[in-house]
Amino acid sequence: MGAPPPSVSRRSLIAGAAGLAALSLAGCGGGRSDATELRFYQTKREVIPYVRDLLGDFREEFPGVRPIHDTAEGTLNGMFVRNSPPDIALQLYNFEMARFVERGELSDLSDLPETQAIAAPVMEQVQLYPQYEDHVSVLPYSMMAASVIYNREIFAEHGVEVPTTYSEFIAACETFQDAGVTPVYGTYADAWTVKQGLVDYAVGGMVDVIDFFQQLRAQGPDVTPDSPVSFSQVLHEPLEKMLEISEYTQHDALSRNYGDGNNAFANGEAAMYFQGPWALIEIGQINPDLEVGTFPLPMTEAPADNKVRVNLDLALWIPEGARHPQEARQLLQYLARPEIQDAYNEHALGFGVREDAPDVTDERIAEMQPYVDSGAIYQGVSQGIPLTIPFESYCQDLVFGADLEQMLRTLDADWARLAQRT
Repeated sequence: MGAPPPSVSRRSLIAGAAGLAALSLAGCGGGRSDATELRFYQTKREVIPYVRDLLGDFREEFPGVRPIHDTAEGTLNGMFVRNSPPDIALQLYNFEMARFVERGELSDLSDLPETQAIAAPVMEQVQLYPQYEDHVSVLPYSMMAASVIYNREIFAEHGVEVPTTYSEFIAACETFQDAGVTPVYGTYADAWTVKQGLVDYAVGGMVDVIDFFQQLRAQGPDVTPDSPVSFSQVLHEPLEKMLEISEYTQHDALSRNYGDGNNAFANGEAAMYFQGPWALIEIGQINPDLEVGTFPLPMTEAPADNKVRVNLDLALWIPEGARHPQEARQLLQYLARPEIQDAYNEHALGFGVREDAPDVTDERIAEMQPYVDSGAIYQGVSQGIPLTIPFESYCQDLVFGADLEQMLRTLDADWARLAQRT
């Protein structure tokens, strides 16, 4: 998302000689020799050049602080184990981060005015993972919203309106199929696309995901397929519907991957595609004239149930073990300035997380704005399952023909074993 700036001579990446991935020194020219060095951790590769420039701008405004841009990947856990965490980070909020939150290794940000500015439905998404006491350990920064991407021209050509109920969605698929148009382009060869698309959309459209995981955690290792709240009990119906939807993909969906899907959809080979805004970038590069929109996958007969899948794509946090916590807060508050945060989200096709954040302007994702505004959002069920459980493979197995009941029983057993260990 975003190409490097034409000139990066003053904000260059410094390659570490001993396998430490890139450390870049933002704004290193002409600064004070006594400036406090602040280690800033960030690994979202698409926006590294953009964030690097932000750090350079911060350096110019605050010459007493020199942020070191650490973009090394795969080393975060080791940093905490060695008691050498970064001073501040801008990272995806996921299970890796939740481990440090739950153990109380991140500082409390609840006293900051920037924390109070976060929209309540966004802050609620933090509760998907276990928290530490009453601390606010992360400050949401950017939220990505994903739903069904659709070809406006194909919809108009066949007189299909955007569906708002499950029966309308199936009827639309039947209309496209009868006309010889692939209703949904499937990319099942890449398991992650099944997980974040078909499965997350289907479950999120019917289940309160946060409440589901809170009840699961409350049961601890006592979860069984017959428990009142279990994967077998709660996910069965939405995944049955998910399998029905999967019947409307093209005949070779099992062998097609993410790249195939982007190319095919960009070339008008399907009416719909279950992907996030990251795919829109590549689709737009392939066919800049394609008219696309987005809508939440309806999974019930009540339009009021419709929601869009979100993830906290970036969140700011400061470890308890930061060497320079005050300077870290200074940088956090700089990056959270509305004019800086809003410009970033526009650049990255993200949605704002503050109560007063402006609406998105890109028409490809604008149809999701009313759902974000009303709090009709959810994080995918896949985001609440630890990576030690091979949920992604289970999702792929389903579309390849695995038995649904057996898969859910296995998932219940996996969860119970993990809960017993932890």
